Amino acid sequence: MALRVCSTKAAQIDAAINQLKQHLLALQSRGTLVKDTSAYKKKLLIDNERLKREVDDLKRQLVDAEVMNGKRPVPLPTNKADNKELENKSKEPPVKPVVAKTPPETAKPQQQAKKKDAAAKKQPKPQAATAPVDVSRLDMRVGFIRTAKQHPDADGLYLEEIDCGEAAPRQVISGLVKHIPIEAMQERPCVLLCNLKPAKMRGIMSHAMVMCASTPEKVEILVPPPDSKPGDLVVVEGYEGTPDQQLNPKKKVFEGIQPDFLVSPDGCALYKGVQWKINGQPITAPTMRGCGIK
Repeated sequence: MALRVCSTKAAQIDAAINQLKQHLLALQSRGTLVKDTSAYKKKLLIDNERLKREVDDLKRQLVDAEVMNGKRPVPLPTNKADNKELENKSKEPPVKPVVAKTPPETAKPQQQAKKKDAAAKKQPKPQAATAPVDVSRLDMRVGFIRTAKQHPDADGLYLEEIDCGEAAPRQVISGLVKHIPIEAMQERPCVLLCNLKPAKMRGIMSHAMVMCASTPEKVEILVPPPDSKPGDLVVVEGYEGTPDQQLNPKKKVFEGIQPDFLVSPDGCALYKGVQWKINGQPITAPTMRGCGIK
């Protein structure tokens, strides 16, 4: 209501000012003004200034009324069209003040905890002690070849079933066809490397390796002591330790150890000059001497 009254009064005052200006122009055009118009002009100017001040005061009152009523400030009208626009805008719902949300007090501790976790992740982890690369890393046991047959897809490979003291025999593939006849592969003891990573050979998985005295021309399967049984462990004095559960082929542990394997002049298997033993008895090669072991 106050908004409408202020707007109407402001429009009436503007109209009165315009009417006075038009009346003055009409008198000048008819030449009916008194010759000495200075006093009259001065009076008009004073009245004009007073009216302007009243208009400005009313406009300020109008703005204050809008703010107190929670209305959005709107440019004041200069004519009737603007007055109607002001009335339409005054009907708009008041704008609710935006209240900034205060973050919960727990936010900072949570952020600090996250920063601590991130810092902890960036810190380098202490490196585990590197195990020595020696024969103690190898899981070598007595095995017993139950059966051996030709690999179905490879003429140079045998497919063997070997008991190594576990619940079930292991399937092993060996490239011995050119060196040992199939009849000599049946029901015989051997020494088996059991912790190599299983590998597929011509489509069939192999889960161990038969250890042999070897040269390019000749290969013989190593022979464990007569009183040994499947599952008995190979021991090298001075290199006792727990074997790896499975050798990592990328680290090439076996490749670092194998060059120190040798058959002695008296036919015993050696690692760096120390005999391989099972239950205190040496492992031997049937006839080969001074050669490597693979």
